[in-house]
Amino acid sequence: MTKPKTNNPRSTPDHYSERARKQGYFARSVYKLEEINQKFSLIKPGGRYLDMGAAPGSWSQYLVRSLKQRLQLVSVDIQEMRYQGPADIHTVILGDMYDRTVQERLAELGPYNALLSDAAPNTMGNRLVDTSASAAMAEHLIFLADQLVLPGGNLLIKIFLGGEEQELLKQVRQKYRTAKQFKPKGCRKESFETYLVGVEKLA
Repeated sequence: MTKPKTNNPRSTPDHYSERARKQGYFARSVYKLEEINQKFSLIKPGGRYLDMGAAPGSWSQYLVRSLKQRLQLVSVDIQEMRYQGPADIHTVILGDMYDRTVQERLAELGPYNALLSDAAPNTMGNRLVDTSASAAMAEHLIFLADQLVLPGGNLLIKIFLGGEEQELLKQVRQKYRTAKQFKPKGCRKESFETYLVGVEKLA
């Protein structure tokens, strides 16, 4: 059966998706985290890390691989994780980051040396609606980091470009020694996503 043609560039394999397949990662987004971490040094062996919006699990895979299992990791998503690390170092929570019960469980398992998130809201195809939803999610993640990340810890969250990223960057700047907006090479050319990075949370 012939597959229908698609104009969606995300459905076409590229260098990063082929590389992810060959290296056994569940998604090409792993190389965004790799590049950001190489630039900002967000993770170190022996830390406790929180991966929000983690499914299918490539960021969690990267954390476990790159730190050679010398970490404690909590991964959260409303969708099933395809990746499951060793049970003694990796806890998976199937649930909504907005759910109070999930937040209480995260507090029990924390605090964390970094909160990392590649989460994005379900998009509607309306740029204004989508960017507003992304900004609201990013603001919630900044709030969670306030509660869960240790002083000296780090923050990484995805946001859609659309006017609110500078206000959110200002919030991060008030809470972290260094705050940057950074778009890694792994983002597709047509993508309007970027990342907010906070390094060394202030006490």
